[in-house]
Amino acid sequence: MQPPDKMIQRSGIKQGMHILEIGCGSGAFTTFVARAIGRKGKVYALDIQSGMLKQLEDKLSKPENQDIKNIELIKSNAYDLPFDDNSFDLIYMVTVLPEIPDQNKALQQIKRVLKPGGILAVTEFLPDPDYPLQSTTIKIVKKAGFVLDEALGTIWNYTVRFKK
Repeated sequence: MQPPDKMIQRSGIKQGMHILEIGCGSGAFTTFVARAIGRKGKVYALDIQSGMLKQLEDKLSKPENQDIKNIELIKSNAYDLPFDDNSFDLIYMVTVLPEIPDQNKALQQIKRVLKPGGILAVTEFLPDPDYPLQSTTIKIVKKAGFVLDEALGTIWNYTVRFKK
């Protein structure tokens, strides 16, 4: 797995942002993002699996994470995001897009809740068995109406940023 701080840098995360993490899992990146955006920012950590959210909740209760107060856990899927239109500065997902059966439907929901000019960051890396080539990710997301902003990384791991 790529280091969480590299993912943060590639995604374009900044202090004070309101961020949605789709497919947060057990929170491998969530705490790093929460610290990077500071107390004025907020991370909404979304996952479809209750077990993953429980693992993240347990992680947040550990002494080394007691200072983190800007994460909200959300149980939902990417097809029915429970947020108002234009809610987020940045939405990111790490090794999640290939797991979504109807990617276009999910991307339309992401576009709806992303602020105008907001960023969608998609990170993929090997050895994920569902790893798509960077060109495939770009094609899928552009087809959904996003504009390519920047592609960073290598064949082994990459982050592609798009704007609404």
